[in-house]
Amino acid sequence: MLLPWERPAPGAPVLRQADDRLSEAVSLAAGIGLDVRLSRIFPLRARRPSTLLGEGQVEAAGEAIAEAEVEVAVVDAALSPVQQRNLERAWKCKVIDRTGLILEIFGDRARTREGSLQVELAHLDYQRSRLVKSWTHLERQRGGFGFLGGPGESQIELDRRLIGERIAKIRRELEEVRRTRGLHRGARRRVPYPIVALVGYTNAGKSTLFNRLTGADVFAHDLLFATLDPTMRALVLPSGRQVIISDTVGFISELPTELVAAFRATLEEIAEADVILHVRDVASHDGPAQRADVLAVLEGLATGPSAALDTEWPERVIEVLNKVDLLDDDRRASLPAGAIAASAATGEGCRALLGAIDARLAARMVLREAALDPADGETLAWLYRHGEVFSRTDAEDAIRVQVRLTPENAARFDRRRAV
Repeated sequence: MLLPWERPAPGAPVLRQADDRLSEAVSLAAGIGLDVRLSRIFPLRARRPSTLLGEGQVEAAGEAIAEAEVEVAVVDAALSPVQQRNLERAWKCKVIDRTGLILEIFGDRARTREGSLQVELAHLDYQRSRLVKSWTHLERQRGGFGFLGGPGESQIELDRRLIGERIAKIRRELEEVRRTRGLHRGARRRVPYPIVALVGYTNAGKSTLFNRLTGADVFAHDLLFATLDPTMRALVLPSGRQVIISDTVGFISELPTELVAAFRATLEEIAEADVILHVRDVASHDGPAQRADVLAVLEGLATGPSAALDTEWPERVIEVLNKVDLLDDDRRASLPAGAIAASAATGEGCRALLGAIDARLAARMVLREAALDPADGETLAWLYRHGEVFSRTDAEDAIRVQVRLTPENAARFDRRRAV
């Protein structure tokens, strides 16, 4: 495990320390069963186009790799195809970069068809970029029939074309997945129940919190990217209001662009959420940098021509400071105000969290008063199903109710009354 570390420019903020970054990289490698025998930090004075590292650093790393009998060297940085090839020649072992490592983890953890398609798409996008001056054996010419590549078509051109065709096919299948997911979201809006989405840095404890709140048994271990495929469960809040809570994929610093695009359909679940729970590992010394990384991804979903989040998403966020059971009294006393301190492992603070979700949902609800015909049991039942009836007076001429509704349901109720 090799970490090229660039010192920040004078006056620039340091978001992540080298030791923390290396520890994360080692955890990523261990997450797919690699036996990490060696880990080193190499300061970068300048990025070399041929090998990224300096000549002396490449030589020193090569000696350590040979001595430790390393079979796979992970460079926790983005390598160009040329850099990857040259390092493999110098070190005489397989070399993968940060993007390749994360793709391997995603490929190992995806369980649903959607997740598998998303991972394969990301892999192919990554492989296609590796077909540029990467392997000399792909430069040979070949002949053949039209469907195998015309005369004079090189192997690299054929491979690139086959990958392109497979990518196009996967994207068509993912569009169908997005369409189906959109239909499901439409069905939930018609029910509808408010959506609560869990987001956060990978290994912040989202799945453990999800299991604690819902009583589910979603895979939750001390691993980076333990959750890849979204899971949803119903949850009843203290007020009696029912919501749907969604556990989503964890974020990470320098998330490969291939994965950001491939998992957009999954991330779009966040866009539908009425409340976003940003789960943070408050016991991690790297917490501030992790928080910045998550907020940057969310901000990215709210910008650009294909923005999935609206610009008001910060108003829907509740910050959950998870793992407070690991803090001493001094660190507990310095926790920021306005956030919910909780422990998914022990259950501490979870009731306060449910109350905060209740309050956040109530704050955006609309008050309606109505006098219903005593015979109009259908409308009365509809209000009980879709809102919170907190006042009701029955008389011979009318049933008078006061009810809180979501803005969407308030509009639907107004349309019912106008008919």
